[in-house]
Amino acid sequence: MRIYLDHNATTPVRPSVAEAMSGILRAEFGNPSSVYEEGALARARVEAARSELARLLAIEPRSIRWTGGATEANNTLLFGLLSPGDHIVTTEIEHPSVAAPLALLESRGVEVTRIAPDETGCVAAETVLGAVRSDTRLVSVIWANNETGSLQPVAEIVDGCRARGVMTHSDATQAVGKAVIDLASVPLDFLSTSAHKLGGPKGVGALIVRGDPKLPAYLHGGGQEYGLRGGTENVAGIVGFGEACVLAREELADRLVRYGALRDRLWAGLQKRIDGLRWNGDRDRQLSNTLNVEFEGLAGEVLVQALDLEGIAVSAGAACHSGSIEPSKILVAMGRTPEQARASIRLSVGWGVDEDQVDRVAEVLGTLVPRIRAAEAP
Repeated sequence: MRIYLDHNATTPVRPSVAEAMSGILRAEFGNPSSVYEEGALARARVEAARSELARLLAIEPRSIRWTGGATEANNTLLFGLLSPGDHIVTTEIEHPSVAAPLALLESRGVEVTRIAPDETGCVAAETVLGAVRSDTRLVSVIWANNETGSLQPVAEIVDGCRARGVMTHSDATQAVGKAVIDLASVPLDFLSTSAHKLGGPKGVGALIVRGDPKLPAYLHGGGQEYGLRGGTENVAGIVGFGEACVLAREELADRLVRYGALRDRLWAGLQKRIDGLRWNGDRDRQLSNTLNVEFEGLAGEVLVQALDLEGIAVSAGAACHSGSIEPSKILVAMGRTPEQARASIRLSVGWGVDEDQVDRVAEVLGTLVPRIRAAEAP
């Protein structure tokens, strides 16, 4: 049986999620916009899922807009809110679904200030707030980085921005279901997330919109999702997202402890067997499930391929850039050289991973790394 340690890329669909979706697909085909019984039932399913995500995030259900994923949520916000002449503060460690839209908007006249992280992958709240100007339209800071798991000081940044009258956004896709997110205590104006990072299906996400910022429609049509996203809702996917939120709420405390124990066990096993390792990040300020490791002198892509042949799935950097030989922009932003960045891989645990599996991964790497180093030695 293969071992899957790339839960930051995507997660297995949980059995109860698949069962909930299957019931919709088999028997409940109504359009949520229809006024008769089948449509009313579909609408009830959509709104019940909305309430479950709201409970998980401690936000009002009416603040949730369903999307096709976090990438769509990020694009909907950034292209809808920012215009030429606006100023935004963000970071150098954002997911490409934030970084790429901002690069395009920058070419159209939006001014973008990007804050660099420290060597652990975290930005300083005071540096972010120090970049805020009187004309700043938005501050967008990722909650947890997808490659290193580094947790950013979102609460402190939000407090500072509210005092300055500036709106805030966080791409929390990696954090939802793996970190405590309480939007009653951290009153972000906008938050993006996606179902497939927490045991739900691909193809469904959400944009949290607090208040009434007058975002224009991203998809024009039937006016669904409070006029933001026209088109018939993906009822089965939304129901699956809702069930994944139920599981996340019920299991979060256990996940934080269990995932951290597995990650630390894996790290200890690697240290016992392999020299020349570096943990990219700070374990006290990152997701408990994520371990990004530099293997000195190796090419991460080679190691990923060798592990795949051994039945183990991990990644070199972000899955969105799999197959790329470019060094991780995140690790380079943290001060790593391109060679050090290329020598790093990401291992991320999640549901279904156990101690025997992480022990096996440490054992296999303990054999592969010396062999590859010897083969590549001059």
